[in-house]
Amino acid sequence: MKQATTEISRRTFGKGLFDITGEVASWVEAQGIREGLLTVFVRHTSASLTIQENADPSVLTDLEAYFAQRVPEDPGTYRHGAEGPDDMPAHIRCSLTDVSLSIPVLDGGLALGTWQGIFLWEHRARPHDRKVALHLLGE
Repeated sequence: MKQATTEISRRTFGKGLFDITGEVASWVEAQGIREGLLTVFVRHTSASLTIQENADPSVLTDLEAYFAQRVPEDPGTYRHGAEGPDDMPAHIRCSLTDVSLSIPVLDGGLALGTWQGIFLWEHRARPHDRKVALHLLGE
């Protein structure tokens, strides 16, 4: 059994979903592990991860719109707001989504479906430098 780890950095430009599939897939393929399991983990409390459609960008736009309605940036609603009106809503959005993903590795590559991509989901309004840890275990 072999394992490999790395961390990727991604600069976000405010709220949105940022496709990290290519970077993750390239790293996995370079490890030489044919069968295994990849864990992807975002090291923040106001950003998350999701596997979502990577063909039609309107899916990502609709997800953003849905979360904006369900978790509004209303400062009168929350006690926590130390970093601005988007701070607590970002924490809630993170709690409702995923901070880690488990993705099978088959035949040396990610076992994603045809229309699936891995997205870093920035929940804050201003740009951030985000860190995503990767851990691959297999043979």
